[in-house]
Amino acid sequence: MLELRHLRTLIALRDSGSLVEAAERVHLTQSALSHQLKELENRLGDALFVRKTRPVQFTPCGQRLLALAEQVLPQVRIAERDVARLAARRDARLHMAIECHSCFQWLMPTIDAFRHVAADVEIDILGGNVFEPLNGLVREQLDLVITADPQALPGIHYQPLFRYQSLLAVAPDHPFAGREWIEPEELRDQTLIIYPVEHTRLDVFTRFLTPAGVYPQEVRSAELTMMMMQLVASGRGVCALPNWALTEYLERDYVNAVRLGEQGVWGTLYAAIRGEQRELGWMQAFLDTAKRTSFEVLDGIEPPEDQPLAS
Repeated sequence: MLELRHLRTLIALRDSGSLVEAAERVHLTQSALSHQLKELENRLGDALFVRKTRPVQFTPCGQRLLALAEQVLPQVRIAERDVARLAARRDARLHMAIECHSCFQWLMPTIDAFRHVAADVEIDILGGNVFEPLNGLVREQLDLVITADPQALPGIHYQPLFRYQSLLAVAPDHPFAGREWIEPEELRDQTLIIYPVEHTRLDVFTRFLTPAGVYPQEVRSAELTMMMMQLVASGRGVCALPNWALTEYLERDYVNAVRLGEQGVWGTLYAAIRGEQRELGWMQAFLDTAKRTSFEVLDGIEPPEDQPLAS
C-alpha cells in the first residue's frame, strides 16, 4: 500500500540527489531508507529510480509517484495546519482585563476587527478594579491584561502596543490654560480628578507628582471620562489623561491641555500575556489587530520604543 511516508521519501530523494542525503532529510539510516524503497518497488512491481546515478534518475513509475507527491503533500500540509488551528481554537476564549479606564475608545474597534479574523474566539472583558489582573494572569484566571505598569512576574510577557503622552486637562478659563507645561509644585493647591484606582497605577502620580514629593490639595474620583471632563470644564478640578483620550474634548474646545513638565510625561501601553500563549495563532492575531487598530483610531500616539518584555 502506498503511504505518505513513501511520497515524502521520493521528494527527499529527488531534492537531495542521493540516498545518503535523502536519509538524513527523512530521519532514517541509509539502510532503512533503501529497505523502504525496495519494499515499495516490490509492491508496485517496478523500479522507481536507476541505481548508482547522481543525480538520481527516476523511472516512469517513479516520475508518476513524484507527480502524485507534488499534488498530495501540499494538500496534506494545509489540512494538518487547518486541523491544528481548529483544535487550538476549539472552545477558545480570551479572558481579558483592562487596567486602563480610557482604553475602551480603541479596544472596542479592536474587538470588532478581531471578530473578522477569529470569529470563533469568544472574548470576556473584566474591569481592572475587580482584582489584581496581573496576578490573575499568572494564576491563569486571565489570558491577557492591558496595562501601562509592567511588573516582573514569572512567565509573563509584555507586548508593547504604543506610546502615549499624559496631558493635564483644565477649564478654558483656568490659570493654566494657554500654558505649554506646568511643574509638579503647581498642582499642590489644585483639585486633581482621577479614576477610582490606586495612585500607584496613575502616571500623573508615579511619573510626575510623587518623584517631586508633591501631593494635590484634594483628590476626587469619577468613573467615566465624560464625567471627569464635565468636572474639569466647570472648574471643579484638573485631570491628567492620555492625549488620545482628550482628542474629542480638545477639538470641541471643551477643555484645554497642558504638558506635565517641559519634556512631558510619556508612557507605554502593553498587552501582558503568559509566555506559552505567544505561540497561539489567535493570540498573535489579536495582538497584531490591537496594534494596527490603535493607530487607525487614536490621535497623538507613537510606535513603542520598548522591546517586548518578559520575566
